[in-house]
Amino acid sequence: MITDTPRKRILTGDRPTGPLHIGHLAGSLRNRVALQHDYETFVLLADVQALTDNFENPQKVRDNVLEVALDYLAVGLDPNICTFVIQSQLPEIAELTVFYLNLVTVSHLRQNPTVKAEIAQKGYGESVPAGFFVYPVSQAADITAFGAHLVPVGEDQLPMIEQTREIVRRFNHLYAPVLVEPQALVGQVARLPGLDGGGKMSKSLNNAIFLSDSADTVARKVRGMYTDPGHLRAEDPGQVVGNPVFAYLDAFDPDLAGLEAMKDHYRRGGLGDVKVKRHLTDVLEATLAPIRERRADFARDMDSVRDVVRLGTGRGREVSAGTMKAVREAMGLDYF
Repeated sequence: MITDTPRKRILTGDRPTGPLHIGHLAGSLRNRVALQHDYETFVLLADVQALTDNFENPQKVRDNVLEVALDYLAVGLDPNICTFVIQSQLPEIAELTVFYLNLVTVSHLRQNPTVKAEIAQKGYGESVPAGFFVYPVSQAADITAFGAHLVPVGEDQLPMIEQTREIVRRFNHLYAPVLVEPQALVGQVARLPGLDGGGKMSKSLNNAIFLSDSADTVARKVRGMYTDPGHLRAEDPGQVVGNPVFAYLDAFDPDLAGLEAMKDHYRRGGLGDVKVKRHLTDVLEATLAPIRERRADFARDMDSVRDVVRLGTGRGREVSAGTMKAVREAMGLDYF
C-alpha cells in the first residue's frame, strides 16, 4: 500500500451495482490510470451509496464489490500506488454525513439538478428515499474524509462537487479551517450514449458493453446498435452526429485520420452500417481483449483481490480517522 506523501490527493470511485462498462472506461477509468502516477489516489467502492436505491437487495451490492475491484485491476489501476476502499467500512464517513446535514437546507438539496434528474429517471416522485435524497451530503463526506484536492467527474456531476465546496466553506467558516475544499476535474471524453441511442450508457438500462463481455458478446451487441435511422441503404448519405457507432469510434479508435475519412465517406453515402459496425467491433476488441485477459488472471486468485481491498480499506480508515479527529476538535466534540 502507499505511504504518506506530499502529493495532492484524488478521490474517485463507483457504485458497485454491476460490472463496469466501456462508458466508464472512456469517461473515467483511463483518466484514473494516468492520474494515479501523479496523485495520491483513493478509489472508493461506494457500497453505501449503492444501497440508497438498492436497499431491498443488499446481496447485489455485496456481490459486486469484488467484481468492480476486478475491473479496476484489469484496466490498470495499480494497488501498489493507489488505494481501494470499501465505503461502508469507514464509519467516519457516516459521522461526517450527520454533521454536514446540519449545514444544508432541504430546499437546496431539492434543487440539486443531478438529484432532480436521477429522481425523475428512477420514477420516485414523492416516494424518494431520504437516503437517496441526501446522498450529495454523503458524497461530500466521502470527499472530505480523504482530504481530496481533486475529484474526477463528468459534467453532470459538477453540482455535486459544488455542494461539497459549499459545505466545506460553511464548516470552515463556522468552526475552523480544517477541511480541504476540492476542485472538480472534468474528463475530456463526453459520456457515451447507450447501445439503443436513448441517453447515456447504463448498467440499469441494459444498454451497455461491459469490460468483462466476451468477444462474441461484444460483436453481437455492436451488430444490434442503433445508428442513423435515415440511413436505409449503403448508398444513402448518413448522419455522423448523434450516431452512437461514431461516438464509440471517437472514444476508442486510435486511427484519427482513418476515422475522419470513414466519417466523410459515411456522410457522402456509399458506406453501409454493417461495414462501420465491423470496424467498431475490431476497434473495441483491440481495446477490451487485454483488459479481459488481465481480469481473468486476477480472478484466478480472488484471495489476493480481497487482500488488496482489505489493506486499502485499512489505509482509508487511517486517513479518515485523522480527518475526523480534526473535525471533532474544530466542533468542540473532543471530550476525552
